[in-house]
Amino acid sequence: MEYTTLGSTGMTVSRIGLGCMSFGSGQEWMLDRNASTDLIERAIDLGINFFDTANVYSTGESEEIVGDALAGYDRDAHVVATKVYAEMNPDNPNASGLSRKAIEQELEASLDRLGMETVDLYQLHRWDYETPIEQTLRALDDAVRRGKARYIGASSMWAYQFAEALKTCDSLGLERVATMQNHYNVFYREEEREMLPLCDREGVGVTPWSPLARGVGTRPHDELDSTTRGRTDESLSQIPYLQGGGEEINERIQELAAENGVTMAQISLAWLLHKEWVDAPIIGTTSVEHLEQAVEALEISLSASELAYLEEPYEPLPVTGHE
Repeated sequence: MEYTTLGSTGMTVSRIGLGCMSFGSGQEWMLDRNASTDLIERAIDLGINFFDTANVYSTGESEEIVGDALAGYDRDAHVVATKVYAEMNPDNPNASGLSRKAIEQELEASLDRLGMETVDLYQLHRWDYETPIEQTLRALDDAVRRGKARYIGASSMWAYQFAEALKTCDSLGLERVATMQNHYNVFYREEEREMLPLCDREGVGVTPWSPLARGVGTRPHDELDSTTRGRTDESLSQIPYLQGGGEEINERIQELAAENGVTMAQISLAWLLHKEWVDAPIIGTTSVEHLEQAVEALEISLSASELAYLEEPYEPLPVTGHE
């Protein structure tokens, strides 16, 4: 395993973060508690110390599973991140969004499910158009000062919104948003226009979600429905990975994988790991074997010509992931 400093936090994380959205009973393709625990334990064996979940993942089940699995290990050795924003209770209008009330009650609920007094990284899952960003950031600053969170982060939003958040932190002397978990992979590179340069300039840690394009970067494009997730995850059809040169990129990944004697997933992940503004991609998987292969991708070195070969077919795509 390789390790890196997460942005300007000074906190050390593994170069591979384990995404925990697949833990629980939210959808047919997800893992039950025992299988999830096995995956977490193997991740620790492999040197992964960075675990990313959210309150909305299987409506809290993921947090419970992560907390229980890590309970038998040294808490200080691991970096645990969770998120707030999405609806947790349709009967409670204050169980979503980024108001002070929502943040305070949902953070307490997340900590209870995780079995922890403090979460290392507490992230805004999306932008809340109904709540002034100053109120949200003051609530998060208070959470850090009370010892409920160590750092605060954000996830997909427009670059102008993130710039506003950073400016608000600086002008009011609030705890600064330290990380950005955005939508970025070899099939979707719209973040290279504004968000990633902004993060690079501001010293913000970058932890991309969907680094394998929800499976599109792991198998030939005519075999995408060969897995349970491929057949049942409706969100896959909402992201245009195979438009704008996507099929050609997929075929070039196949070609380089065959030439290098590795998997398509490893080539896709290696491309992302070669990007200097990326700290730690968040890898979601339901397979111990695939997790092991993801870690092995750290050893793959792609030449400048190979990187350019993968990137050449790309064409601009509609922005997705901010909803």
